[in-house]
Amino acid sequence: MKRFLLIGLLLAVTVAGGAGAWLVGAWLDFRDRPLALPAEGLRVELPPGGNVQGLARDLARAGAIQHPLYLVFLARYEGVDRQLKAGEYAIVPGTTPRQLLARIAAGDVIEYSLTLVEGWNFRQVLEAVGRAEFLRHTLADTDPEGVMARIGHPGEHPEGRFFPDTYRYHKGMTDVAFLERAYRTMARHLEREWAGRDEGLPYESPYEALIMASIVEKETGVPEERPAIAGVFVRRLQRGMLLQTDPTVIYGLGQAFDGNLRRTHLQEDGPYNTYTRPGLPPSPIAMPGLEAIRAALHPAPGKDLYFVARGDGSHAFSASLAEHNRAVARYQLRRGRQAQENGEPNR
Repeated sequence: MKRFLLIGLLLAVTVAGGAGAWLVGAWLDFRDRPLALPAEGLRVELPPGGNVQGLARDLARAGAIQHPLYLVFLARYEGVDRQLKAGEYAIVPGTTPRQLLARIAAGDVIEYSLTLVEGWNFRQVLEAVGRAEFLRHTLADTDPEGVMARIGHPGEHPEGRFFPDTYRYHKGMTDVAFLERAYRTMARHLEREWAGRDEGLPYESPYEALIMASIVEKETGVPEERPAIAGVFVRRLQRGMLLQTDPTVIYGLGQAFDGNLRRTHLQEDGPYNTYTRPGLPPSPIAMPGLEAIRAALHPAPGKDLYFVARGDGSHAFSASLAEHNRAVARYQLRRGRQAQENGEPNR
């Protein structure tokens, strides 16, 4: 291809004489001379179905090049005119036309990032995805069941199915594609961790381990305590004891929860009330991170069956109810005094 184009150029020089030689020289100078860009660089977008002619016109309008046909000829000469990939590109000062075409042919698009946070629930995930400026939003007014159907998993409960992480995406990616990737990432991590789980755990499926991991995630303020928290819950399940964990009750209250968990809430029966119903709740209550999943599948050994918050994010663990009651009295009394000193309600 390049050989034929060079032959064409030489013929043009022969026919046109000095003018043709000047034209060839100008084109050769163009391909390796930096584009005329502002100090902050330039962003260009090649739409789906776009071509080098449209790209050249956009660059000319932006003042980056003077002769659009030079870029068209260069793309054909380099053999990339049919390889340019749609997307948004950042052009930095010093970029030559040849370098620009190589980047667009390689699909080196601008990437943005969105972080899904450990412990978020599905509603918070959808809100974050809906706020992502450069995603293409197609899920507006779609209910959770519809979202799961759109990503290819109809009938599955969405809670806990999406792995918390920072994901990079390009402009124009759909919210569906973004969620599909987060779903696949969680499924991959869960499958791998489940394969290496400890023996004798009270789970019948990876999904039950995911439910436990979500509880551990919501109960843990100090990351190092995750295995210990998981150990308490695992032993309670193995002994047929109620889990009695506040985060499941709060999840069951949904939007009705006003930030104050009352005794009446703990007494109101419901599928997520682990004070009134045995075993695990019917679904995860949040997105667990990898360490919470690992804690659920590798709980710390021991005899502890209870824990209470100390008020600094950590917990006091106890093996007997009497010991636990003493810890509750100690730390709840301390929190009550602190709340009173700070003018806060005693919870």
